[in-house]
Amino acid sequence: MWNDNDKQLMAAKGITEPVIEAQLKRFETGFPWLKLEAAATVGNGIVRLDAKQQTQCIKLWKEFQGGGATIEKFQPASGAASRMFKNLFAFINEGKSAPESDFERQFFDNITQFAFFPQLNKTCVSLYQNNVNELVEAGRYADVLKALLLPEGMNYGALPKALLKFHRAAAGTVHTPLEEHLEEGAQYAADVDRRVSIHFTVSPEHRSGFEKLIKSKVPLMSKVWGVKYDITLSEQKASTDTIAVNMDNTPYRDAKGNLLFRPAGHGALLENLNERDADVVFIKNVDNVVPLRLRSVSTRYKKIIGGYLVQVQRQLKKYLETLDKGNVKTGDLKAMLRYARHTLCISDTATDGMDDAALAAWLHNKFNRPIRVCGVVPNEGEPGGGPYLSYNADGSASPQILESAQINPDDPAAVEMMRGGTHFNPVDLVCYIKDYKGIKFDLRKFVDPETGFISTKSKDGVDIKALELPGLWNGSMSDWNTIFVEVPIDTFNPVKTVNDLLRKAHQ
Repeated sequence: MWNDNDKQLMAAKGITEPVIEAQLKRFETGFPWLKLEAAATVGNGIVRLDAKQQTQCIKLWKEFQGGGATIEKFQPASGAASRMFKNLFAFINEGKSAPESDFERQFFDNITQFAFFPQLNKTCVSLYQNNVNELVEAGRYADVLKALLLPEGMNYGALPKALLKFHRAAAGTVHTPLEEHLEEGAQYAADVDRRVSIHFTVSPEHRSGFEKLIKSKVPLMSKVWGVKYDITLSEQKASTDTIAVNMDNTPYRDAKGNLLFRPAGHGALLENLNERDADVVFIKNVDNVVPLRLRSVSTRYKKIIGGYLVQVQRQLKKYLETLDKGNVKTGDLKAMLRYARHTLCISDTATDGMDDAALAAWLHNKFNRPIRVCGVVPNEGEPGGGPYLSYNADGSASPQILESAQINPDDPAAVEMMRGGTHFNPVDLVCYIKDYKGIKFDLRKFVDPETGFISTKSKDGVDIKALELPGLWNGSMSDWNTIFVEVPIDTFNPVKTVNDLLRKAHQ
């Protein structure tokens, strides 16, 4: 099946033939629907902390920061911002002469409110010898958009979100998401030495842009915040790319007969995360940031979920050390089982009939796993995944972040659970990735390979299928201990389209 060129391409990417053949088989078999026990709700999978508990968590987090542990912000930032500007690209491609849709009118009516407007104005003058207002008055709307989106202008249609001008900051300056994350790190992720470690995943073509911006901003931010930054970058590994196929599941080849490999979604970043060596890692979407003046709620709840994570990790460490000693009393095993049921929300029907030795082994296996505390927000209709209690291969059920594509739309009970969901996943995670002995977990051992996705794409006008690995916070963390904590909707301020920057949280 594979010619010499194919084998050279696989070797260059570090992908073996058995891996490719397994991917081809997956296109044929697809992925199974996930079996749900329930949508997670407050009291059944979601924790709602009262004011006293919140204060205790913040105190615990501050103590943890001062105790010599290592902390890092892991920031996926390689994705291009092209989807942000989908509507504006359509305006250009359709040859429109004036705004027609509500989206287009909102953009042009408020164009001066965007933080990138001054740069856009200068770019228009450079390209067309007219500023934005002059171009708009002349009906040259498309030229304004070309100056914003295309390579001859600001190239915002191809740059990653992390490098776009999102917010107006102090003294007339503007901030990119990268800069907001640098500030955020200083506010809740500094260690005992006031060192802030942040790891950005970047695309190869934009690495130099990240390095340039970091070099220019870190010295001043270090001085302002009184911290030392340790900024590292990595790229998504070519070995995680997946083969593309035709609609009949045969390998797709271009006009020259070459195979096509595609990035396998954010699940591929598990390899990058697996190379991090911190005790605790914070993860969030790169666009979910707000200016400093509006950030107090977000940083407060980062400390809260961080403290809750520490509390859980310490309790699991005590239990595991007790289990290691052996001959655990029946009463103590029952107390551990209650903790698994009520705090970790792991169903324990599989333990019925187990003797003490078998139960101790079961508990040890469930407790000795990576831990993540996920902030979840009340569902206000935003698209995306949500918190559920889902069945695992061993028959137990546990908290999982699921996407709608993983749930069978022809299963009335599953659809009803989806409709009954009260909360949304904003990608607000804090993770403990070392075991109770301080040894880093191999995170690849905790992935559910049955939770990937197959999607339809277009290549040179031809429909093809693409394979995505289990998502970073979905199937890639399926076998972790997962706890959902309710956080306020104020902590969730995504920028999915450019007009989202007009929302109050970004002005």
